[in-house]
Formats: sequence, structure tokens, C-alpha cells
Amino acid sequence: MTNEQQPGLSYRDAGVDIERGEELVRRIKPGAAATNRAGVMGGLGGFGGLFDLAATGYRDPVLVSSTDGVGTKLLLAIELGRHDTIGIDLVAMCVNDVVVQGAEPLFFLDYFATGELALDTAEAVVNGVAAGCREAGCALLGGETAEMPGMYPAGHYDLAGFTVGVAERARLVDGSRVAAGDVVLGLASSGVHSNGYSLVRKILAHSGADLAGRFGNVSLGAALLAPTRIYVKPLLAALAAHDIHAMAHITGGGLSENLPRVLPDGLGARIDLAAWRLPPLFDWLRTAGGVATPEMLRTFNCGIGMAVVVPAAQADAVGAMLGEAGETVHRIGTIEAGHGVSYDGALAP
Repeated sequence: MTNEQQPGLSYRDAGVDIERGEELVRRIKPGAAATNRAGVMGGLGGFGGLFDLAATGYRDPVLVSSTDGVGTKLLLAIELGRHDTIGIDLVAMCVNDVVVQGAEPLFFLDYFATGELALDTAEAVVNGVAAGCREAGCALLGGETAEMPGMYPAGHYDLAGFTVGVAERARLVDGSRVAAGDVVLGLASSGVHSNGYSLVRKILAHSGADLAGRFGNVSLGAALLAPTRIYVKPLLAALAAHDIHAMAHITGGGLSENLPRVLPDGLGARIDLAAWRLPPLFDWLRTAGGVATPEMLRTFNCGIGMAVVVPAAQADAVGAMLGEAGETVHRIGTIEAGHGVSYDGALAP
């Protein structure tokens, strides 16, 4: 027998390492600081991020917000051990949603949750978030790292993000001015972006494809992990110079579901599928999974990540400006009386 008292349990014994969390904050501070822009007050570490809206110079500002995640694309990133671009996806899914309403993204916050904090993985993810913020011109104002033992399998984590943007009230884009005869411009995607990965993973399992196998100049896994394109800066420039009636971020639901969201009652879109070539990755998904065209069009972006609706008289000028900014632009359709999206032609590689 001994009378020596056993030491009490600690938070670390329960699986939460506070010091490791503090080390992560230290590591990611430089990346976050590199996203600073007009309006940012202070830095990481406070209970809340501070932003001075008056410093942005807007006269009659309306705030526009969005929150999103990256879905089961995370499982591919985890399987492949590649965590450096999934944060870009997270930012893109949010900032592309606010810019379609005419808003400039101001700041972003992220939420990273895991069972046991792996510093190198978390650092890579958050540095990706910072890279996306720099590309979008918004500040990484703060975030949350949650270490929750027992909530996630070993090596797994989850992500969510939130952005706030601003637009002049008179410059909001809500689709109300869309008219029959308007032209639909399609901006090329960089790949599957961040929607449809449950079907992607089903196709991978069904086909037995090797993620390490070559696909063009990269591996199939790398092609599937290509980060979502961020369209913010080219679209903001086009909005400042031209009359844009509506924009639609082509996410889950594809063109079929997203384009009608910005069209007034009584108007629909007629899309010419022959106006662009189906990118090889989508052709592979279609073939390997035996996916029918209607299912492709309502699950994947099929090579069009953003739709921009403009008056016919300005279509060439808007397309040229976006092209000069680095976008690949296709004239994919027109607005007409009706509802929803109708298609002509076929998706061809």
C-alpha cells in the first residue's frame, strides 16, 4: 500500500493539446497578415476580428455574406495527403457566391475541426485559405481551430468558411434587369471545383481507377484536386466598366439548377452545348461512370464555373475584358421567354 496521491487528469490526457493549438496560431500568423487590406484592424488572436467598413470608401454600403464548405473533396485530399489547396477551395466557394451579387469580398473566417491536431496538415490547410484570400483580395480576419477527440477518425478533419462582402446599394446585381435577348457568357472552370465529389468517389470506386495514374500532365488525383477557380477580381473589374445583368456561380446543381436562380419569372436560358468543349476530366467521369448528360449537367459544372448574363450589345466587350484578365470565355447561350434551362447540341470532348 502507498499513500502517494496519483496526479489528476489534464486536458492533454483527454486528447486536447492547448500548446499545439498555440503553435498553429504562431505558424499561420504570417500568412494571415499577408492578406491585410484597407479596413483591417488588429490581427489574429483576439476574441473577434475587427474591420472598419468606413475605411473601404463605400457611400451606401450593403453587406453580402456567404458560408460554405468543400464537401467530400476533403476525403480525396486526406487520402492523397495533399492539403495545400483545399483551403483555396474553401475561400472560392464563398467569395464566388458574394461577387455574383456585385459585392467585393472584405474578409474571411475559417473553421478547422479535427480529432487530433496535426500541425503540418493544419498549417498547410490554413496557408491555402490565406492564398485564396490573397487571390480574392479579402482579409483572413480570424477563425477557429477545434480539437475534438472522438469526433473524427484519425487523420481526418472538416472545414467550413464564412465571408462578408460589400456593394453599393445602387450597384447590387440581383437579376431583376435580365431581359429576353440577353447573352449568357460562360467562364471556364479549373476542374470539378468543389461539388459533385460524392459521385466522383462513386465513379472512382466503380471504375477501380488509380488516383496515382497519369491523367494528361498530372496524376488523376491531382486533376481531381485542382482548386476551385476564384473569379472575383476579373468580375469586379467588369462590373465597374460594363452593364452586367446577372451572374451565377455554377456549383452543385450545375447550369441546370444555378442559372435559373438569377433569372426573373417568365424567363429561361437556352444553352448551346456545342459552344464549348467538354474538358477531358469531365469526359472521363462521364465515360467511367456511364453518367447520362442530364445527370452530368445537374451534378457537375462541366467546364463552366461562372455564367455572366449581359445585354447583347455588350457581350463582345465584356467577353474581351474578361479574356484579357485571364479568363477563358465562351458565348454559351441566350435568355428567352420560358423557364429553367433548355439545351441544344451535345456535350462533346
